[in-house]
Amino acid sequence: MGTTVGGGRAVPRYVQIADEIIQQIRAGVLKPGDMVPSESELVERYGVSGGTIRKAMAEVRASGLVDTRHGKGSIVKDRPPVRLRSSERFRASHRRAGKAAYLAESAQSGATAKVSVLYIGPMEAPEEIADRLNVPAGTQVLARRRLYFRNGVPVETASSYLPWDVVKDIPELFAENPGPGGIYARLEDDGHVFAEFVETLTARPASKAEASELALSPGAPVVHLIRNAVTEAGRVVEVCDTLMAADQFVFEYRIPAAD
Repeated sequence: MGTTVGGGRAVPRYVQIADEIIQQIRAGVLKPGDMVPSESELVERYGVSGGTIRKAMAEVRASGLVDTRHGKGSIVKDRPPVRLRSSERFRASHRRAGKAAYLAESAQSGATAKVSVLYIGPMEAPEEIADRLNVPAGTQVLARRRLYFRNGVPVETASSYLPWDVVKDIPELFAENPGPGGIYARLEDDGHVFAEFVETLTARPASKAEASELALSPGAPVVHLIRNAVTEAGRVVEVCDTLMAADQFVFEYRIPAAD
């Protein structure tokens, strides 16, 4: 049974139980590293069947707030959010100070950041990437794929795609560490002055492979962000395809009210 809410709609009991457990985690009653009570303990506490508890825990896992290990139960994650300040994180002043965007935003939140490079090299541009770069699908581009960590926890994957004619004479872009300020600083050094960064965001459940890579529970929410880096000449010189653990990020945008 469930509780009737406005409009006469009943909230299923397993949803109520899941919401209570999630609120206990967010309020710090269940702290990072704590075990969520076992199925038998929750059955006794709430006076419901094991099936109801299993449905409730499926909802809790989908929140991305717990890790579930076979035979060990569910453990509350230590995953405080990073606040992304979209209007600030690509400031030229950060690049001049030698800080790439992710390192700058992590430093502002007091987190320890690490970047693991998974692949750097030529690749045929997928159709959507090619459309954004305004080149034919299959055109050779430089791909840079990275896995980002915050306080030792994987939180984001990012794949940058750059036109070959732009990067072929910038050797730093083929190195694991492109130098202070990251790849945008190197592009600027080569004369590509940025006018704007255009981002598209969607939210969805993680695939099995994505959940594994980001150490998420199966089906946990992720944010898929694709960004175009546009120069003053009107050319897109990088497309960044990013997947983020949704519970790690808060998006904050400054939107001008004037024309």
